[in-house]
Amino acid sequence: MTPAPSPLLAVSPDFESYLALVIYIGIAIFVIAVLLLLSWGLGQKTRSRQKQEPYESGIYPLDNARIKGPVPFYLVAIFFVIFDVEVIFVASWAVASDRLGWPGFAHVCFFIFILFLGLVHVWKTGGLDWGPRAQREKLRTERSDM
Repeated sequence: MTPAPSPLLAVSPDFESYLALVIYIGIAIFVIAVLLLLSWGLGQKTRSRQKQEPYESGIYPLDNARIKGPVPFYLVAIFFVIFDVEVIFVASWAVASDRLGWPGFAHVCFFIFILFLGLVHVWKTGGLDWGPRAQREKLRTERSDM
């Protein structure tokens, strides 16, 4: 027994709905443009050497901005974002799995397989090796190459 289609899905939007959407978008673009023009027109246009210096949280830069070491925190953050997005997609599939059926199951399996291949690639290229042992081994291999 197939479920009856929802009455909300059967009704297509009429002209007034599209017109309201276009008017809303037009008003939003107009307000943004007016605010940008006002800030540009009313803002001060003075330039000085002091205003052109880089400034971050009250600390003046003293050295090069490039980090000279491993950055494990950023790798962990990127992996978290990737797998967090994966969880969102899989959870949304799980909510609608009864409507998606086997084709939906095949799609989510393919999605997880592609992410798994990416994880294997990162693992094989050494993207997951950031501990002290991995750094010592990296230094050892760099010295032996010289």
